Amino acid sequence: MVTKETKQRGRPRSFDRETALERAVRSFWEQGYEATSIADLTRAMGISAPSLYAAFGDKRALFDEVVAEYGRLYGGFISRALAEEPTARRGVGRALREAAVEYTLPDRPRGCLVISAALNISPASAEVADFLREMRLSNIREIASAIRADIAAGELPADTDAGALAGFVGAVIQGMSQQARDGAEEAELASIAELAMAAWPRTASGATA
Repeated sequence: MVTKETKQRGRPRSFDRETALERAVRSFWEQGYEATSIADLTRAMGISAPSLYAAFGDKRALFDEVVAEYGRLYGGFISRALAEEPTARRGVGRALREAAVEYTLPDRPRGCLVISAALNISPASAEVADFLREMRLSNIREIASAIRADIAAGELPADTDAGALAGFVGAVIQGMSQQARDGAEEAELASIAELAMAAWPRTASGATA
């Protein structure tokens, strides 16, 4: 026998899940984790609270999915640059130049969600802050690994401090994100990127590229 409960469980969703998820990405990106309420999310996503919980789980589960979607659609340019360019210097230079573009596109929230979403977060959401911090540190470790590979290949001097140089790049990227949120335009961030690369160590042969 088909009961009313069975009909409700079998009823198809009345919204497009991917569209709703994209709207959630933008909501968290604009406001951060803590400041984004369930009411904000349901309004932005165009769904009811029961539909949100049924489709995505609670706010934290939705945020985890949002971060994964953000990385897939917007945040993977650093890893791509490091993977596709032949040296760490060229990969980092490309990543910084692309950050200047990505963080200021007119049809998106400013800056980087992974960098800004945990600002002003309370102790109650410490797990979220730790989660995002680990993602940022993972990027820095990836940069450090590319730098160490260049040192081993003779592309950088043997005494190059890979950890410090990677931390410097991370600080520049995080600063560019915040400046974008403060209103800096692409050209301003591109100038910062070029200045950062001017501080890059010379290659083992003495060249800068």
